[in-house]
Amino acid sequence: MPKAYWVVTYRSSVKNSEAWGAYAKLAAPALTAAGGRYLVRNKPAKIHEAGINERVILIEFDNLEKAIAAHSTPAYQEALKVLGTGNVERDIRVVEGE
Repeated sequence: MPKAYWVVTYRSSVKNSEAWGAYAKLAAPALTAAGGRYLVRNKPAKIHEAGINERVILIEFDNLEKAIAAHSTPAYQEALKVLGTGNVERDIRVVEGE
């Protein structure tokens, strides 16, 4: 069964660093508890084409079902609640890989 990944890319700098910090403290353990393994949490070393020089996060899961289910866990939903709306602009994609 192929592994699955959350690919999170930020489109602009964080607008509310306090909300983002509170979110991060809750989100990381929530996603780890849901079976996620953080592979990347950094800004790009180099960007090409339409790349944006903002934070990128890559989280590996054992399979697609776990990756999708992680977003709906009560612990991650609490992290999203703390983050609020409009405090960051980002894109989260769930993809299958090898």
